[in-house]
Amino acid sequence: MGINTESDIEANLQIGPTDQGFVRIYIEGGGIEIPMDFDPEEAEEIAEEIRAAAATARQMAK
Repeated sequence: MGINTESDIEANLQIGPTDQGFVRIYIEGGGIEIPMDFDPEEAEEIAEEIRAAAATARQMAK
């Protein structure tokens, strides 16, 4: 499965700070739970990548 492959899988996504000073991205779906912890700098890099991807997708939709 790649980035352009559609799927019928449903999942829940939660993002928030942990009590240990990390940012957690938590994905749950299909009986699987995936907690991913990032230090704040890594989380900001991920946020920048998401913003860049959104801008590119927006341009492609025009």
